[in-house]
Amino acid sequence: MLTHHPQLAFEYLAFEHGQSLVVHADCFEWLGKLPDNSFHAVVTDPPYGVKEYNFDQLEKKDNGKGGIWRIPPSFDGSIRSPLPRFTALNEKERADLCRFFLEWARMVNRPMCPGSHIFIASNTFLSQMVFQALIDGGLEYRGTVIRLVRTLRGGDRPKNAEEEFDDVCSMPRGCYEPWGVFRKPLLKGMKVSDCLKEFGTGGLRRKPDGNPFEDVIPSERTSQKERKIVEHPSLKPQSFLRKIVYASLPLGSGVVIDPFMGSGSTIAAAEAVGYKAIGIERYKDYFDASKLAIPKLAELQTEDDQLSLQI
Repeated sequence: MLTHHPQLAFEYLAFEHGQSLVVHADCFEWLGKLPDNSFHAVVTDPPYGVKEYNFDQLEKKDNGKGGIWRIPPSFDGSIRSPLPRFTALNEKERADLCRFFLEWARMVNRPMCPGSHIFIASNTFLSQMVFQALIDGGLEYRGTVIRLVRTLRGGDRPKNAEEEFDDVCSMPRGCYEPWGVFRKPLLKGMKVSDCLKEFGTGGLRRKPDGNPFEDVIPSERTSQKERKIVEHPSLKPQSFLRKIVYASLPLGSGVVIDPFMGSGSTIAAAEAVGYKAIGIERYKDYFDASKLAIPKLAELQTEDDQLSLQI
């Protein structure tokens, strides 16, 4: 029985964990049903190229062959996670990408409280297009959070000419992940302090030690401990997500949503820091996996927790 958010589940399949609601729905459809001023922040890791989370592409990923997903080779006995080949997007698909995020920005803008912040994961190859589409959709660009993390993206020698051009890499090796920071505009004539008083939004929460939230966050690849809890190709570590989620509600109260929830890592981070959250996921397998993943991920102790963040 839904007790905390019955009015936001609508007619969809849904469940609650702690203070959070998880809904099996398409986020565009779900967002269109919300009243104004329904939530106070967004933290999400969307389908970067839109195409990679189409059902046919996910099936090809699971089969390990074909499609936009590249299955990297094993190194030192370790099996690497699949990576989307964003260079595989053609001109039409890039235009579709822009239209997707333009429409999404318009949809998410209306039900947010004025001053609400959005943290949205991207990558160096597509962030310029995605961020511009969000601006065109009515959101204010407020900067970029840099997640410092060494990945397997880029750094490769020219394809099929590796020996001939041994000293060349076609793209830099990825050492960071950009997260765009956006805000719904304040009401005309409203100051940040006014917005904080009326809606509890407008700024970002300082770190637990009182220092400002910073736009560079040292991170790491998602641990095997977390990957054993749930298998998702874009699973972000709790140690990073909890910092982002914590900062998203300046007064520590309100509702955080993740409209591209995946297997629930953002919702788990919200549970870990004591926030109310709503996750929306259209892919049934991920929705089902989140039922077990959210409580287990939320219970994990990270290094920062032990070092006294005491969120």
